[in-house]
Amino acid sequence: MSYLFKPVNYRPLLNLQQTELGISKIKDFFQVNLSSELRLRRVTAPLFVLRGTGINDDLNGTERAVNFPIMDMGDVRAEVVHSLAKWKRLTLADYKIENGYGIYTDMNAIRADEELGNLHSLYVDQWDWERVMTAEERTVEFLKKVVRKIYDSFLRTEYLVSESFPQISPCLPAEITFIHAEELRQLYPTLTSKERENEFVKKHKAVFVIGIGGALGDGKKHDGRAPDYDDWSTIAEDGLPGLNGDILLWNPVLEMAIEISSMGIRVDKTALLRQLEQEGKNERLEMYFHKRLLDGSLPLSIGGGIGQSRLCMFFLRKAHIGEIQASIWSDSMRAECEANNIPLI
Repeated sequence: MSYLFKPVNYRPLLNLQQTELGISKIKDFFQVNLSSELRLRRVTAPLFVLRGTGINDDLNGTERAVNFPIMDMGDVRAEVVHSLAKWKRLTLADYKIENGYGIYTDMNAIRADEELGNLHSLYVDQWDWERVMTAEERTVEFLKKVVRKIYDSFLRTEYLVSESFPQISPCLPAEITFIHAEELRQLYPTLTSKERENEFVKKHKAVFVIGIGGALGDGKKHDGRAPDYDDWSTIAEDGLPGLNGDILLWNPVLEMAIEISSMGIRVDKTALLRQLEQEGKNERLEMYFHKRLLDGSLPLSIGGGIGQSRLCMFFLRKAHIGEIQASIWSDSMRAECEANNIPLI
């Protein structure tokens, strides 16, 4: 069900023309910084992939992919991508990308099952990136190192925005704070996972939550993850998962934590088999992507997605993602937004 959060006395700091200029500045500047920090080269990505290959990202496993028949191929069905988590790893192998380097691309997706609101749209646009790594780098410390590089790109982009539009003041802290999902659960044992995030991110402003997808101390997950890309079941000495996570920023307009990036160290053969078994998805072992991972033809990698519209929404101090991107909204939401000074594109 759609839900609209209406900030009290909201007034956009930028008009429509300034907003479009700001979007262009942010996208151009950030992707150059990201590619420089992580040593990524740009590649062209698909909008859709063949169904049944195991290449599409199934997110939490419940979202339906938009699909259609291909007349010229005997009506075999294609699916619009949810994200490119697995496609990118195939591309690293096919392009023979060397260790320490990677790729990024503009990912455009349609997620028909999204609950529409301030942060969620039918249309998803991300910078999807993937980088080759070594077995020795499959550690939480290496994960943190990469997160810090991405966060440095956020800081430089925020400075660009504040210089371009003086009415927008910087609000990000100099450093991002790391916390494991189990630590978060113990800090706020009576709250839901989203409520925990809000409480902690409100205090620290920029946070990376580690260990999403595996069971925590109470047997529950902080949030869902597909079993065949991020390695969330790696067991540390404390018995907790921990090679992936989310970057969360405190949105001063909505006064809530927003997820900007989901990322992590990807499964190796051992983790893939373990996670598929845990989730009861062993039938996927017969799919193209999974066979290539198991036969050793895919490199070890780390990767993730960074929401383009969400990042622009954050830096330009917008109340609704529809102020950044053109999408479909119900008549009632458009009317409610108009009544609350939220100009949807």
